[in-house]
Amino acid sequence: MSKALEGIRILDLTHMLSGPYAGMILADLGAETIKVEPIAGEGTRALLASDPKHSYRGMGAYFLTLNRSKKSVCIDLKHPQGVAVFHDLVRVSDVVLDNFSAGVTAKLGIDHANLSRINERIITCSVSGFGQDGPNYLRPAFDQVVQGIGGGMSITGENADRPMRSGIPIGDLGGGMFAVMGVLAALQARERHGRGQHVDISMLDCQISMLNYMATMYLMSGENPEPLGNGHFVHVPYNTYRTADGFIIVAVIFDSFWERLVELLDVAEFRDPKYRHQPGRLADKAAIDARLDDLFATQNTAYWVERLSSVRVPCAPVNRFSEALADPQVLHRGMVVEIPHPEGGAVRAPGNPIKLSLDDGAEFGAPPLLGQHTRSVLSDLLGYDPSRIESLQGDRVVA
Repeated sequence: MSKALEGIRILDLTHMLSGPYAGMILADLGAETIKVEPIAGEGTRALLASDPKHSYRGMGAYFLTLNRSKKSVCIDLKHPQGVAVFHDLVRVSDVVLDNFSAGVTAKLGIDHANLSRINERIITCSVSGFGQDGPNYLRPAFDQVVQGIGGGMSITGENADRPMRSGIPIGDLGGGMFAVMGVLAALQARERHGRGQHVDISMLDCQISMLNYMATMYLMSGENPEPLGNGHFVHVPYNTYRTADGFIIVAVIFDSFWERLVELLDVAEFRDPKYRHQPGRLADKAAIDARLDDLFATQNTAYWVERLSSVRVPCAPVNRFSEALADPQVLHRGMVVEIPHPEGGAVRAPGNPIKLSLDDGAEFGAPPLLGQHTRSVLSDLLGYDPSRIESLQGDRVVA
């Protein structure tokens, strides 16, 4: 079967993480994704490129991961002829994806207002820190900036005296994921009315959206939530506990889980009738957590996971990367895959979590060498003859 987005062509102008992550997902789903780079190359090409532990054949882990299955075309978009070449690409494409600072695409003449005159079906998507309007939209932003402004850092960590960012860059990755959703929605809308539109993704908006029910709780009560570490403000026990060789998570959401836990552990004080229901456990949260800490420390993590799982109490180890990426369930689901290098060999990287029944999703293309596809794209896609391409290359308009 063909991939879901086969026949869709993306012009990927993105750099760093949020935009390239969106482009990666779209490429994983089968879109022909053409990475339009400056003549000198997109910035992540240099990240870790010479690190002996985190590079392969001159490509760092960032670039290898985020640019799989893409093509590379180098165009100087600050040159009028470069913009003209890009406009020709827009005529035969479906989506233009960027994560420039707000206002840059208009300055270059490649914003939706300009591009829709060339191709009324074109969809443009911009991922930026604060969107394309508002009192602060021109502020610079990176992952931790929007994590901080978005409120999530204030409830992450053990206490309010030292807020913590998420261990993974959820500000960037969230922006990329919402961009994909926006592009897919715009493609579906185009099927109905035949016109493209602009998708405006603010990384800050995404962070606010992901506050979800906790934001609603604040808006109802006016009370700021406090960081709880790995605990929960409603459910008890719901926490991370030290074992003899690591940590285990136990998540008692329902009273029935508590009953099973009590039977398994056979702790006399846990049989107190006041603990049968959530309010009683919440009132004694600290005492319950302390007793479980002492108990779980007597055996290793595997022992407790096996015993708790046997009575269907939700639990899990706290895996390091070495354990998470070797987990049998992860491997069975194809979430560690081989990404070929264009000059031979391969590296392993995370797979595609979107499993479609008509697409086995098993193969991934190599990330491109700089300008690897410039000549073939201009020739095969746009019909430029060799002399025209050579002239453009000689003038450093393309490379």
